[in-house]
Amino acid sequence: MGEQPKRYFTVREVEALIPRLEALMRRVVSAHEEVGRLRAELEGAQRQIVLAGGMRVPPEWWRLRRTGMERATREIRRRLGEILAEGGVPKDLELGLVDFLARVGGREVNLCWRLGERQVRFWHGLDEGYAARKPIPESEREA
Repeated sequence: MGEQPKRYFTVREVEALIPRLEALMRRVVSAHEEVGRLRAELEGAQRQIVLAGGMRVPPEWWRLRRTGMERATREIRRRLGEILAEGGVPKDLELGLVDFLARVGGREVNLCWRLGERQVRFWHGLDEGYAARKPIPESEREA
């Protein structure tokens, strides 16, 4: 099969997606936090069992947490799939980062959006990350 041609986004195209991205990433971040909370509860119980030299934990307690983790993980996968289908590349589930391939100054870069931002104001090189974000030049914002 042939490779799909690259899709380059403009600032305006990404900004048009922000309401949808906001809703999707809020659900992803929330589900990611839920998985972390449930995992910590399970790990804490395991530590208690080891420290106590063994003890009985109600199976229902374990099952509820495992089921919750599975449900939250499915939610994360589903929402990340929707973001990928829009052309975004999720980068950080705690910060809610999504990159979009673009051209700035004739260079192939990522437009970088973070959950809570109302506009796309930053970009970074393909081999760089969030810490290397740079402001998008005004001339590129209008393109």
